Amino acid sequence: MNLIRFSRATTLFAWFALFILLLLWNILLAPSQHFPVALVLLVMVGPLLLPLRGLLHGKPYTHAWASFLIMLYFAHGVQEAWVNPGERLYALLEVLFSVIFYSAAITYARLRGRQLKQEDL
Repeated sequence: MNLIRFSRATTLFAWFALFILLLLWNILLAPSQHFPVALVLLVMVGPLLLPLRGLLHGKPYTHAWASFLIMLYFAHGVQEAWVNPGERLYALLEVLFSVIFYSAAITYARLRGRQLKQEDL
């Protein structure tokens, strides 16, 4: 398997893992005591849905800008791991999946972008 296909598959794996983690975390594992679950899901999971179509279609531009979006989840995970010891495991998983996503998405965007430029020449 070449690096482009591997990085795309890794990006999709990390996206789906983060998506499922956030759903489980906010619905079953530790729902908010202060806000309705629907509102928390809208704020936490909603932005993650924005790049989904481009990720599924393998668009390098979407992978590039989604890597910036994923930094919000990285920051949230670090903050939760620091502040909330009871949810530290979930927060560290969020950090892990966001780092995997970031690395794989940037790799895919760079390599696939170069490949598309060479095909246009």
